[in-house]
Parts: sequence; structure tokens; C-alpha cells
Amino acid sequence: MVGLDCDVLVVGGGPTGIALALIAAQSGASVIVCEKEPDVYPLPRAAHIDHEVMRIFQSFGAAEPIAATSRTTPCYDFLTADGQILLRFESSDQIGPGGWPGANMIHQPSLENALRDKLPGSGAELRTGWRFKGFEESGDSISVTFETPGGARTLNARYLVGADGTHSPVRTMAGIERDDLNFDEPWLVIDTIVHDAERLPKMNLQICDPERPTTCVLMGEGRHRWEFMILPGETPEQVIADAFIERLLEPWDVEGAVTLERKAVYQFNARVAKTWRKGRVLLAGDAAHQTPPFAGQGLCAGARDAANLGWKLGMIAKGKASDAILDSYQPEREPNTRATIQMAMMMGQTVCITDPAAAAARDRQMLAARAAGQSPDGRLAYPNISSGLILEGSAGAGDYFPQIRSEDGAQRLDDVLGAGPWLISKSSSVAAAGISAKSLESAELASFAAGLLGWLEAWQADAVLVRPDRYVFGTGTPHALIEAWNARVCSAAVR
Repeated sequence: MVGLDCDVLVVGGGPTGIALALIAAQSGASVIVCEKEPDVYPLPRAAHIDHEVMRIFQSFGAAEPIAATSRTTPCYDFLTADGQILLRFESSDQIGPGGWPGANMIHQPSLENALRDKLPGSGAELRTGWRFKGFEESGDSISVTFETPGGARTLNARYLVGADGTHSPVRTMAGIERDDLNFDEPWLVIDTIVHDAERLPKMNLQICDPERPTTCVLMGEGRHRWEFMILPGETPEQVIADAFIERLLEPWDVEGAVTLERKAVYQFNARVAKTWRKGRVLLAGDAAHQTPPFAGQGLCAGARDAANLGWKLGMIAKGKASDAILDSYQPEREPNTRATIQMAMMMGQTVCITDPAAAAARDRQMLAARAAGQSPDGRLAYPNISSGLILEGSAGAGDYFPQIRSEDGAQRLDDVLGAGPWLISKSSSVAAAGISAKSLESAELASFAAGLLGWLEAWQADAVLVRPDRYVFGTGTPHALIEAWNARVCSAAVR
């Protein structure tokens, strides 16, 4: 194609945009990321990523430095005003199916720097100070204009991805509307630097107090966060005053244990773009969906978008598939995203009750359910892929494939098998172009064989083909799986 500057042009250099760029480049695409700001925003925003997202970051070598600045917590409790447990999500510090702790409390600037550190030599380039102005789609390419420190510039690409946040100029320019899921609550967010961690809670908390619903959570790198619901009659200017914040923190007895780093007023909303792909324009992260923070899934959802979309753009760039595979992006990701948003809304609706009588009724109902063993305690779980680029009707198709550790715990499966799709079979492997094919009898999988065999036997399968984003394409015999992969993915025969 003549005159192309890159295969994929990403607007937005936040975690979603950089992760997408790294995955697409790893998969074979040339990528340019354009970010309007000159550097990483220096203050915290997102506070949490889960085991799946750590695995995504592991795929391009960023998980270890991110883990080094993160903290774990044993549980996430919803409490009454007097401290009784209404709901508990526990074992969040235990290793999840993705091979990392279930909940990782992060410092977002450190995370973003760790992602950007992986750009040199990756095939993806970051240009800062480039502000998106507009685009024009023509035939098999799209021209995108920017205001840059050196003046107006135009870049030509095969695809444009808007990973440019909630207000997304790319989404607006594309004329894509959003579904409003009717959650709109104003909250004050306070981030602090910790000087005496022994005086702070060791777990994440939602205080379901009708007088002032409150969130208290760990963060990475010696930081802690409180969030306070803004009550009717209070203004943003009033609640953001230092004296007001001091009064809010008084019951926590943290004077001298923390100092204020950041304060901001947010509207917690829930919205989903009606269309995630319009021609050569795609949306990812907050540009495609917005969630209240109660389930800690905002950054996570964007990273999952990046993992889903990146390998598909790479296959198209390498000529291994047509762009019809991009039609699977929204059907695969939207149900999962809507489920996480609904979970966050349910949590928020539980917390954000300010009527004392309604709060008392909630407490009685939830405490009784918990006493009867009927409370939905446990780990957060969301739906897998039900339609798209999977072998429908095949056992396990669309499920998340676990990252098994070696018998001595020293290695993770992904580090051994590498990027791209995998074909794992019990006793015989078949050579297949573009697929890492191994049998349980191979030397590489010897220390993982027991765990992998257990998975295959649970699904009564001889072999499994795992997609690059680590969801199961399908199970069956090796030859049948390769044939189906070539038919459904490489020829882009998406139903």
C-alpha cells in the first residue's frame, strides 16, 4: 500500500493505547501512538488491575516491573456503618487463573512508565504532544490530522484506534453514540502518600454508611485512597477544600500517617459505545465504555480490549487474515464489558444508599443472607466469549485458558510457549504455520504436563487451540483444530 505511515494509528498514549500498540506490533503490525500530553500524568488515577491484566502485561515483558510497584490485599469488604460484613470478596491476594494475584493495587504513573519502557525496539512508536484534529477515510486507508509542536501533520494508516478516553475526540468525530446505563453519582477522590502503614487498613473497604458512603483502598508504592460520596447540597468547591477533607479523614485517625497527594471530584458514570467499529475506526478503553470504579475494572477492561484487538490487527497487517476478523471485536468484548459494568453498578447501588430506612433494610437483608450462607461472597467472575472467533459447540470454546506454573513454581506457561496461538495436545503435535504446537510429551512442557493434562481431561479433549489473547478457540483433535483455525480465522469466515 503506497503512502502508509503505519498499519495501525492509535490516538491516546494511556495504558490501553500503549498496551494495544505493543500487542499489535508483537503480532506483526507497524504502529504509531499519538498522545496530546508531553509526558505521563504524574498523579494516581486507576488503583487496581487483576490477574488477567497482569498476564496481558506479561506478554510483552512489563508485568514484573509493574508487580514490583504493586501491593496485594487479602479481601474486599462491604461493611455496615458499625463495621459488620455485608459482603466479602476474599482470596484476592491468591494466584488467579492468569498466573498472578487476583487483585493488584497499583500506582498508575509507575505502571504507565513500565509500559512505555517496552516501546523501544518493539515496532511501535510513541509521539507525544500530538493532538488529534480529525480524519478522512478513503478506500483502503485513513488520513488523520494532528496539531503537533512542529505544526499541522497528517499520518496515513490502515486503521485508526481511538484509545483517547471518556471524552474521546475520535469517537465524537466518528459520530458514534453511547448507551447511558443510568448511573450518575458525584464522589470526592483523595489520594495520599503513606508514612505509617501500620495505622491504615490492610484490606479494601466499602463503608455502606448512609451518612456518607465511603471507599478506602490500598494503592501501589506507599499510597492509599479514600473516596467520599458527595451529598445533596454539597458543591465540588466545598468538598475539595483542605479543611473539609481534614474533617472527612478525622474518623480514620490518620493525621501524621498520610499526606495529601491529590484531590479530585468525579462523576461516576456507566456508558457503552453503541458501535466499537465504524469502517477503519475502532474504539478501545474508556472511549468505548465507562464504568463506575467499585469493581476496579476500568483499566482492566481497556487492557482486555487491547489484548483482543491487537493480535487481530497484527494478523491483518501480516496478510494472514482479512479485516473481517475485526467484526468479532465488539461481539466478543461487549458482553464481558457490560457484565463488569453491571457488577460495578450493583456494588455502587449497594454502597450509595443515603436514606437511613433504606440502608437499614439493606443491612438486615444482606446480613441475614450472609448468616444463611446465601451471600454472593467470593471472587469476582465475568463471562467468557460466547460468539466470535471460536469453534462453537466445541468443549471449552471461549473459556479463559489458565496460565499454569511449572511444578517447581519457577516458570509460567506463557514465558515458555511465547506469543501467538498455541496448539497443546496430549501425545502428538502437528506442525502448523504460525502456531506454537507442542505435546505434553515435549521437553518444553514436561514441568507443566500434569496441570495441562488435568485441563484437557476435564474437557475430555485430546488437544486445545488457544488464541493469542489466551481464550480457548476450541478443543478436539490437532488436525481438526488447525483446519478450523485456518477456516475461521485465517480466512476470516466469521459468522
